[in-house]
Order: sequence, then structure tokens, then C-alpha cells
Amino acid sequence: MVQQVLYRALVSTKWLAESLRSGHLGPGLRVLDASWYSPGTRRARQEYQERHVPGASFFDIEECRDTASPYEMMLPSEAFFGDYVGRLGIGNDTHVVVYDGDDLGSFYAPRVWWMFRVFGHRTVSVLNGGFRNWLKEGHPVTSEPSRPEPAVFKATLNRSLLKTYEQVMENMESKRFQLVDSRAQGRYLGTEPEPDAVGLESGHIRGSLNMPFMDFLTKDGFEKSPEELRAMFQAKKVDLAQPLIATCRKGVTACHIALAAYLCGKPDVAVYDGSWSEWFRRAPPETRVSQGKGGKA
Repeated sequence: MVQQVLYRALVSTKWLAESLRSGHLGPGLRVLDASWYSPGTRRARQEYQERHVPGASFFDIEECRDTASPYEMMLPSEAFFGDYVGRLGIGNDTHVVVYDGDDLGSFYAPRVWWMFRVFGHRTVSVLNGGFRNWLKEGHPVTSEPSRPEPAVFKATLNRSLLKTYEQVMENMESKRFQLVDSRAQGRYLGTEPEPDAVGLESGHIRGSLNMPFMDFLTKDGFEKSPEELRAMFQAKKVDLAQPLIATCRKGVTACHIALAAYLCGKPDVAVYDGSWSEWFRRAPPETRVSQGKGGKA
């Protein structure tokens, strides 16, 4: 593993509260609410409008994606991403702090953290503990809409952090990368259905290991310590000194694997953006494993 100084992937609620109180919010520091919830449950944008971290903008993950793709959450183009975040007041020198309001403490924020990194932005952090702990600790909230001054953001895709269907298929033979799936065990095994999915059965890519993303978080919603995370990878026989691809259903919770590995000093985990959503629809049946369908998904 190449030793390099990594930008801090996590900031504390205390640090953010002090930064806001000191007036640091502006071109050098922007805060994003990246909440998203399953249809029919909570309404992310409405909740943002009712209360959010002062100065935070709403990052709409439904808008900032490739809407022409048949798969669920594929990355937008460089130009689209640059324009989108530029309108949120983010330039190439901005420190971006991302959070979400999920009860787990963090759900979609690591996806946006990874999106910035895959588009060449180094100075991005996840709010450790999320909005759940921001509220619990009594930090200020507001319903005031944020109107940041637009900035210029030039996105440059870092292809080393992104894997395509073709690359994962090639890896079935070469086995150059370890492949780790972040979904809950039942969905990985194929014994529980994919939630809110039409025409998508559960199961996993042949050869992938399972590390459910919820296990990276404490019951209080904070990221576990690097020591605990390293022990989790070791228990699954995942070698952090070797190449690693993270996958899930749609490329979202896979980013929790990338974040956990980053906190262990491994910044080069690639995410298979199409993940199971694409693999199930494109890959040969013998590459799909499910205990719920006689061995194949």
C-alpha cells in the first residue's frame, strides 16, 4: 500500500459546529445534506426545508445522476457534476462536508463523498454521526434556504476509483481484484427480496464476499474506529494491501466499504457503479449466485 497523507474523511459534529460559529462557511467550506429515502417513507427534500444544518445546501442524488441510464444511480457526466456542484457554491478548493438524516447515522453521505473523489476532488469529508447526532447534541438547525454564491468546479473523472460491468466481468477470470458486497446478508444470499425492486431478484456476483455496510457503524450512528474496521476486514479475509472493488445494489452502500477502507489507510477502493442492479440484468446466469432460486439468481 502506498503511504500518502490522506485528507480527513470524517469531521465531528463539534468541529462543524465550531467552524460555523467561527464564520468559516463560504467558498472555503460548504455543507451538503445528501439525504434520500425509499419512496413512501420519508421525504428528504421536505425534511431539509423544515430543518437542516445552518448554511447547508440540499444535494439531490436523484438529480445528480445519469437519468438516461436504465440502472438506478449511475454517475452523471463530468460536465453535469461540475455544473451541479458549482451551483451549490462549490469550487475546486472548497472543503465539502456531507451528511444525511438517516436513522443509522449515515447512509447516502458516503456515496456523495465518493462522487466528489471520483470526480477528482480531494477535500471532502463525511459528518461523523450524521444529522441524527447533530440533533441529539443540540447543535443549531434552521429552515432558512441556503443561497450560496455559484462557483466554478472542474470535474475530472478518476477512473481508478470506478469499475464498469466489463471490468468486473473480466475480473471473474483474472481475479485481480477482491470483490466485496455491502448489502444485508439476506439480500446477498438471495433469501430476502430486494426492497422496492421490480424485476430484480436478490443474490450476488459469484466470488464476492459479504460485509453489510451497517456493521461499519456503531449503534449510536458513528463510524467504527480504524482498529475495529481493520479487524472486520481481516475477519472476512479481505487483504487491504491488495486491489478491492466494492459493490452493492446500486453503487450507494458500496461507498461505505470505500470509506471504511480509506479510514484504514487504503484510499484506492473502486466502486462498481452499476452493481447488482446492472449485473442481474446483464450478466450470464452462471455468474449470479442465490440460495433462493436453486443456486442462481
